[in-house]
This record gives sequence, C-alpha cells and structure tokens, in this order.
Amino acid sequence: MAITMNRSNAANVSGTPLTLSGLVSGVIHWNRARRTRAVLSRLSTHELDDIGISRGDIDSICFGRR
Repeated sequence: MAITMNRSNAANVSGTPLTLSGLVSGVIHWNRARRTRAVLSRLSTHELDDIGISRGDIDSICFGRR
C-alpha cells in the first residue's frame, strides 16, 4: 500500500516557492511597469507613432503580455 503525502507551500503562479526577495522583486517590477504605462499614456498619438508603438500596445509593452 502506497501513501502519498502532500505538502502545501506558498507558491506563485509558476509554482515556485515565494521568498521575501522574490516578493520585493515582483513589487519593484510591477511598479516600474505601472510608471512606464503612465508615462506612455500621457504621450500623444503622434509621439507614440514616432517611437513605433500604438496606444493599444502600451499594456503589452509594460507588462510583457503578448
């Protein structure tokens, strides 16, 4: 007879254990993306076009979504 034991660990979405440094790193990354989105959102459509992005690209650029 086999016994399987499950151990619960705090984990993020990717399944890796959360650490304080990982949590801090995540908050720093999120805050940078938030500030970048705010700056890009203030640019005019013409200015965004000059740097080669459209208004619809802002979130994917800031948060790494595809």
